[in-house]
Amino acid sequence: MNKKEHDERIIEIEKELRYLCTVIKQKGREILTDFQITPPQFQALQYLISEDSLTIGELSNKMFLACSTITDLVDRMEKNDLVKRARDEKDRRVVRIVVLDNGHEIINQVLHARRNYLEEVLLDVSSEQRDSVLQGISLIYQKSLDNMEEK
Repeated sequence: MNKKEHDERIIEIEKELRYLCTVIKQKGREILTDFQITPPQFQALQYLISEDSLTIGELSNKMFLACSTITDLVDRMEKNDLVKRARDEKDRRVVRIVVLDNGHEIINQVLHARRNYLEEVLLDVSSEQRDSVLQGISLIYQKSLDNMEEK
């Protein structure tokens, strides 16, 4: 493959990934309208579940939002019984955000709806093609993480 073909392929991959991310993000937001949760709350709950509780500052860093914004977000989630604030057992000065059963349940419901959507999209895609897609996505994700760590 010559330089021009290589460059054109990179442009095509970037464009398709961007379009795919946009469509999935849009569909994800559409799915969230069926639930009593906003996109930032969904994202926050995912971080809190995967990290097994975080402080306001840690969540702020992960979401690239100001601490005051995260505080408001957590306040709203607390009012909806999705999370609670709890003192850290090792350091009582530290307050962690803990996901409650309702928070876990709503995340499970949303993820189930999102997976159903993807299943519909992939209905006519062969098993081999699904494997190839998964392998390609996993490769790009891992290479992206590796590249971030190098910098």
